[in-house]
Amino acid sequence: MTPGATNVESPCVRDCVIEPHTGYCLGCFRTLDEISFWASYTPEERRRAIARLQARRAAHRGGGPS
Repeated sequence: MTPGATNVESPCVRDCVIEPHTGYCLGCFRTLDEISFWASYTPEERRRAIARLQARRAAHRGGGPS
């Protein structure tokens, strides 16, 4: 295993605002559950969460359907 392969840092950008309609933090795009349980996630769970939040961020920036 390569160094750092198990270390997946939190995506927190210290700009926490929960959007009431989606439940996502507009700083990192995690849900409150993802934020709360982050410390207990395995590295694989963290990587999956990051993939989800990247998709959320892209959808948010793309505007999506009105």
